[in-house]
Amino acid sequence: MGYLYGKNVLLGVTGGIAAYKSAEVIRRLRDRQAEVRVVMTAGAQAFITPLTLQALSGHPVHSGLLDDASEAAMGHIELARWADVLLVAPATADFLARLVQGRADDLMAAVCLACEAPVAVAPAMNRAMWENAATIDNITRLRERGVRILGPGVGDQACGESGPGRMLEPGDLVAALSGLFHSGLLAGCRVLVTAGPTREAIDPVRYLGNRSSGRMGFAVAAAAAEAGAAVTLISGPVALQTPPRVRRIDVESATDMLAEVMDGIGGVDIFISVAAVADYRPLTMAGQKIKKRDSGLRLELVRNPDILATVAALPGKPFTVGFAAETEALATNARRKLTDKSVDMIAANLVGAGQGFESEENALQVFWADGERHLPRAGKARLARQLVALIAGRYRKGARQEKVISLNAQDSA
Repeated sequence: MGYLYGKNVLLGVTGGIAAYKSAEVIRRLRDRQAEVRVVMTAGAQAFITPLTLQALSGHPVHSGLLDDASEAAMGHIELARWADVLLVAPATADFLARLVQGRADDLMAAVCLACEAPVAVAPAMNRAMWENAATIDNITRLRERGVRILGPGVGDQACGESGPGRMLEPGDLVAALSGLFHSGLLAGCRVLVTAGPTREAIDPVRYLGNRSSGRMGFAVAAAAAEAGAAVTLISGPVALQTPPRVRRIDVESATDMLAEVMDGIGGVDIFISVAAVADYRPLTMAGQKIKKRDSGLRLELVRNPDILATVAALPGKPFTVGFAAETEALATNARRKLTDKSVDMIAANLVGAGQGFESEENALQVFWADGERHLPRAGKARLARQLVALIAGRYRKGARQEKVISLNAQDSA
């Protein structure tokens, strides 16, 4: 169930008797440390009150497309962008038909249409409605579009009949939702990730640092673990929880981080350097707190080791991915870093304007020797999964090419 840790789950509740189960779905999602927000249709509110779901989720429930105050700021777009996954449970026969049509005449339908995250539905209806040719056709078309169909279950129904059409039980539904985040793209791989800032001591009280929160690096580590990799995360000082299935090592300075990286790099398949490592450190650290002086203070700085370049220069190096935080000329600077440090891939982002450091969102321009890909602004967890999928594709392609070269060399011999 750890795959739901830290995920943003947008729960849609439509108007069926199974709406009462949505309260238990929320509780179980929160137990897995997922963040939950709720959208309800007008019909759903006839079965369960928004106040109940607000109390369980910890957030106001969204319902009106035109009368909701948040729509002044295009709230349905913000909700869709916020979600790592959209789950509609229960999903009535009427809602499934409207989803196939691409309707946007209420908030629930509009959010589904605007959502670029995975969409899952938990059908709930009478067994005859489920077996009707129209519903069968709608389900087929939704599957073809990539919508995940979770259920339905089989058993007694509120109408007194028995058969297929029951919404999956909350525990089964949450387990199925969790499985959506386990891709297996890096199964069998060992991945080493660095994250967060480093601190370079000036005296026992002060240090040189930067504004990195560590969120992007931790999201990358979590995404790599979800992809099936064995992940080690080396982190500078941050106030973040360790993602599930990730081994974490805490460090303070750039030299500490380099030592841990070099100690653990043996046998690593992929190295992802997300940490915002300080470029410089004080030449000497004062043994006692430096007192304030009227004449000012001068610090002599020396270069820190370049961890990314050091790893990239190793014989038999792992597939190496670096990050570049830029304030201008993003593509030019990133391409130069890609070449100068001889790395396999660079993920570059502009900092400021509400993204990058100290933000929950980011956007990346990813470069490699003969290509590039733009990953548009999104939450860092979703962005990390997109990046890891891209890394996995490039890594696997390189591994296949090396195998072909090796086989050709054997044939020549």
